[in-house]
Amino acid sequence: MTRDDDSRTLILDTSTDDLQELSEYLDVLSSSTRLKILKVIERKPKDVRQISHEIETSYENTKKHLDKLMGIGVVRKEAGLSRPTAKGVHPVWKYSLVPGGLEAITRSLGLFANLNLTLTDAVLAEKLAGVRETFSGEFADQSPALILLGGADDGKVFPVGEESVALGRADPDAPPRSGQEIVLGEEYAAVTRVSRPHARLTRRQGAWFIEDSGSTGGTFVNGNEVGRGAKRELCDGDLVELAKGPSGATLVFVLPGGVRPPDAA
Repeated sequence: MTRDDDSRTLILDTSTDDLQELSEYLDVLSSSTRLKILKVIERKPKDVRQISHEIETSYENTKKHLDKLMGIGVVRKEAGLSRPTAKGVHPVWKYSLVPGGLEAITRSLGLFANLNLTLTDAVLAEKLAGVRETFSGEFADQSPALILLGGADDGKVFPVGEESVALGRADPDAPPRSGQEIVLGEEYAAVTRVSRPHARLTRRQGAWFIEDSGSTGGTFVNGNEVGRGAKRELCDGDLVELAKGPSGATLVFVLPGGVRPPDAA
């Protein structure tokens, strides 16, 4: 299925320091062993010995990998108790995912995928694409997401958990709706340019679409208006605006492991 145009959202204002930190971040996530660790502690905190046993590597090696993951802020450690043994139990450090850790990785990789890295660092662009693909493969249950840009909830991730999701502002006087609904924060409740519902995301034959729901302020993808009642296919990294200007809301659509189509020459 093809897009109506070849416009893409490209974030170009990134310093050399930012790119260096991105490279270091990708180096941490490029290790298959570290991704296995994230899987092992995804649902339950575990100590180093438990983790090393499950990933079948040494205690010392496991500890080094955990330190790297803690360094990028996706893993934390807290005091806990060991499993009972003949000598009783004793305090140990237990490692777990930071709440929202997997979503944070998806967000970071997705936002940096908007960079026009092919013009600045082809090696880094290739590394980013590889890490996104590997991460998506290891965590296949990661859902697409919308990331809010600006405002009090800047950076908030809204996972898209169903194949049809309503999107819009909060309206305490409206009756509850069936199915998933992504509701923006209180600051949008009094904004008349963002409706409820404003738009709807749907999945069809493996592709994602956004449809304007007859909104007041209009729905835009990469600056182009969708049109009332019309649908538009979304690609990884597309910029979605619910109305324009300060009275609207801007979000980035992130498809885990997604690869952006090349820009038109």
